[in-house]
Amino acid sequence: MPRIECYMPSMSAQDTSLTVESLSRSDSFSGVTFLSGSYLGATTTLREIADAASEQFILIYTKDNPLEMGMFALDRIISVAQDTDADMLYADHYDTSSQFTSRPHPLIDCQEGALRDDFDFGSVLVFRTTSFRRAVRAMETERSWGALYDLRLRMKNIVHINEFLYAEVETDNRKSGQKQFDYVDPKNRQVQIEMEEICTEHLKRIGAWLEPVFSDATAGSLRSAETENTAATAEVSYPVTASVIIPVYNRARTIRDAVQSALSQQCDFPYNVIVVDNHSTDGTTEILEELSAENQSLIHLVPQRNDLKIGGCWNLAVHSSHCGEYAVQLDSDDVYSGPDTLSKVIATFRKEKCAMVVGTYMMTDFDMKPIPPGVIDHKEWTEENGRNNALRINGLGAPRAFWTPLLRTINLPNTSYGEDYALGLRISREYRIGRIYDVIYYCRRWEGNSDAALDISRVNANNLYKDRIRTWELQARIAMNRKAARKAQAETQDK
Repeated sequence: MPRIECYMPSMSAQDTSLTVESLSRSDSFSGVTFLSGSYLGATTTLREIADAASEQFILIYTKDNPLEMGMFALDRIISVAQDTDADMLYADHYDTSSQFTSRPHPLIDCQEGALRDDFDFGSVLVFRTTSFRRAVRAMETERSWGALYDLRLRMKNIVHINEFLYAEVETDNRKSGQKQFDYVDPKNRQVQIEMEEICTEHLKRIGAWLEPVFSDATAGSLRSAETENTAATAEVSYPVTASVIIPVYNRARTIRDAVQSALSQQCDFPYNVIVVDNHSTDGTTEILEELSAENQSLIHLVPQRNDLKIGGCWNLAVHSSHCGEYAVQLDSDDVYSGPDTLSKVIATFRKEKCAMVVGTYMMTDFDMKPIPPGVIDHKEWTEENGRNNALRINGLGAPRAFWTPLLRTINLPNTSYGEDYALGLRISREYRIGRIYDVIYYCRRWEGNSDAALDISRVNANNLYKDRIRTWELQARIAMNRKAARKAQAETQDK
């Protein structure tokens, strides 16, 4: 019968006793090694495990709190591993707290595009020893923080057992809205640099890495691109240079601030503000009617359809006759940081001939007072590797602005989560994304934010969708590289 040996950080004597007793209930359990003074994020630690392991399977537990395995859980994991020839396995579990409560913690499947370094595998990771050893021996660079990330990217067959097989103590009880900005917190910068290096190496191994060669955002590039269509490449006359796009639903408390912020922009070009009011019922519509009566630059659109999400509202605005050559995002509960935001965005478009511009924002409370982590500048973005690293991170920044002719060709997915991220990945496949590192936007965090306190099922659904977006983009980039390689080979043979 195959057996499994366990490796985990040191813990208190009481927690050690509880954990070992739990593991020992299974005949598959071979023993445990506590990694005193060793960090699982370091390559040296993984090498030590690879050298020491003697059983067919390795279990790594990443927490220093007690672990309670379910009845026959280790046997179940080994059985699934044998049936699927898995290189790595992980399972759903229960979260327990100091109040002795327990709640289910389901996980999601790990797709090809699940490149986030914070993907939730839970704290129990099981590896086939031969696969573990092979992957560790292939690691040429010593890592200080990202070794486990590097390891799992090298696993070919990762199996999610969607059964609740263990219980662990949950130590991070922050709400979802507080966790989502951890990856851009300046104090984590060195860790993020290492994670980017690991992801970049992976993309190169699988043929998905893109060189920093871009098309300029011109009508000529549209005519020659895969995105060509007659409507986009035809000569178009725009009513204004730029349009601020604000989709809104039931934001009576904040919509006036957002609109007035947009209307107060000082520009040397004409612009308007297009608000797509998605059938609000809380007084938002009446506020917009009042504001649009006072200012002809405010366009108040109400969709005829009832099935539009945020992405669909954007498509409605962009395809309307009111839209300018550039479309600039403003969420209905945020504001621009000053009257020069729009001018800076359009100047970047013109200078860099890019198809998308992303700015820098400040996290604030409802009263627009700065809150941690403060300025979010996404300086992990570089001209050389930004569009590759974009596959690893969960967002690109704000505000986001787009070149309308291309946007009318690609369109946004009709969703209310990840629609802008999908668009950014698609644009970056071919075009340059310009960056502004001055703060030009205030992102207000308050109880009304749609992502302020999501339950686990909503968090999982969001992450699953973004991983699908990454998977599709990854596949498209691999196909594009293969096509380019075949073309280069044919040209070489013709010479």
